[in-house]
Amino acid sequence: MKYAYFPGCVAKSAAPELYSSTAAIAEKLGIELTELTAASCCGAGVQDEQNPFLNVLLNARTFAQAQELNLDILTICSTCQGVMGDVKRQLNEDSGLLSRANEALDKIHLQYKGKVKVKHLAWALIEDYGLKNLESHVVKPLKGLKVAPFYGCYLLRPVEAVGFEDHEKPSSLESLITSLGGEPVRYGHEDKCCGFPVLFVQHKTALRMSGDCLVDAKKSGAQLMVTPCPLCHLSLDTFQKKAEKEARARIELPVLHFSQLVGLALGIETEKLGFSKHIVSVEKILPRQR
Repeated sequence: MKYAYFPGCVAKSAAPELYSSTAAIAEKLGIELTELTAASCCGAGVQDEQNPFLNVLLNARTFAQAQELNLDILTICSTCQGVMGDVKRQLNEDSGLLSRANEALDKIHLQYKGKVKVKHLAWALIEDYGLKNLESHVVKPLKGLKVAPFYGCYLLRPVEAVGFEDHEKPSSLESLITSLGGEPVRYGHEDKCCGFPVLFVQHKTALRMSGDCLVDAKKSGAQLMVTPCPLCHLSLDTFQKKAEKEARARIELPVLHFSQLVGLALGIETEKLGFSKHIVSVEKILPRQR
């Protein structure tokens, strides 16, 4: 299995533990990642508001780079997945937009022919690698660990661009948690927004949103939360102490990115998974895996 790897911005800056953990599990599972080092930010849903065509063009450029490698794109960021998936949909449905984008790309000797797929790591493990194959590599099953999946917004939406599963009843993260030996916890906020998009505009509102998700998961018996999105990871872990104040509750719920949860079950050293970088300590769940 080979992919053109698009880690996104957060994994290369604010949360490097996600980058290192992905590299570690890829090596363990024999997945070859060729990083798109010349790619730019996907726009994160913000660029589209200011300049829609520039948003399309930046992502078409990334698609064209992957196309030159004859590889599909793999991302570990569900925000990137949602944004790139929507741009890909636009280019597929609007030949005029595709022509306009390629006219601009021609100036840097690139062309996008519309054949590159964009896959989140979670989807690639389910569809391409296979859950049975993944299970065969588990050396430290997450036995007895109750894990709350947090999908967030972009892994499921926009529906017309994503289409991987039923956005009203998602189950991919639950399936992956089960394959790693853990017990998925259903709670009600798994497909809600973490609040990050408004964190720096409506700070208290964002903290209440993340607090609601965390409190709901904790009350439902979760010992750990897992998310496929680096932005959700930041919102739910980095700002959890502040969210506790808004929620008026003590939460202390460890939050892992999906790549870290996989790495834990594969027996990868915690140093490579970057657990020491978390604000909410992961230590209390580790004895179960030793």
